[in-house]
Amino acid sequence: MLAAPVPEIQRTNLGNVVLLLKSLKIENLLDFDFMDPPPQENILNSMYQLWVLGALNDVGALTDIGWKMVEFPLDPPLAKMLLMGEQLQCLDEVLTIVSMLSVPSVYFRPRDRAEESDAAREKFFVPESDHLTLLNVYQQWKSNQYRGDWCNDHFLHVKGLRKAREVRSQLLDILKTLKIPVTSCGYDWDMVRKAVCSAYFHNAARLKGVGEYVNCRKGMPCHLHPSSALYGLGYTPEYVVYHELILTTKEHMQCVSAVEPQWLAEVGPMFFSVK
Repeated sequence: MLAAPVPEIQRTNLGNVVLLLKSLKIENLLDFDFMDPPPQENILNSMYQLWVLGALNDVGALTDIGWKMVEFPLDPPLAKMLLMGEQLQCLDEVLTIVSMLSVPSVYFRPRDRAEESDAAREKFFVPESDHLTLLNVYQQWKSNQYRGDWCNDHFLHVKGLRKAREVRSQLLDILKTLKIPVTSCGYDWDMVRKAVCSAYFHNAARLKGVGEYVNCRKGMPCHLHPSSALYGLGYTPEYVVYHELILTTKEHMQCVSAVEPQWLAEVGPMFFSVK
């Protein structure tokens, strides 16, 4: 063990810190007097990520989207997803997905009943997206009057779902304060996938071989996790975006959604163009 742990500010993503400091009208972050200054590279990476998401403009000042993102206690990509949900008229659905991504996994898989729990989980699958699968889980829980025994029958953590419901109501309050109306797209879930794409296009991957993808920007190989709704579909979508990578025996993408290549060019013109 280290004699003293590395200060958190030096080892975490600084997206929110950068947003906060920018909203306090602090122009030059590299000279800012932090108590434990994080590596300059981290600050620059976070500023770059915020620029990519459209929260900072070319001279490093907050854009309109950036000012709104400051209001949400969320990771910048999740805040961006919410604001895109507003533009694409599917805020209600995106709100649920963001809340579900903000809590630990709601599925549980007891060792002795693995097959049963996998079968129960498969019933919720929305074939092209894990994000929509989360939305489906929440909506079915809601239509069953938020019951705990229903969760146990379907191998879901009731605590996790309740937490997601709390997060959702907190975010609703913030949206009310910002006077953002909550719109719904009904079952036209393609718009929801586009909102997911607009937040995670920097984590896009392209199909390379059977079940193997490569990151569109870095060329790093990544694989579908066996628990993903896209795994074992029978066909594999050409382009996907993922929430994060987990390293086990190989890099697995967690929480994946299939996307249309045109969307990538539309929401991430700094990386992608249509040939």
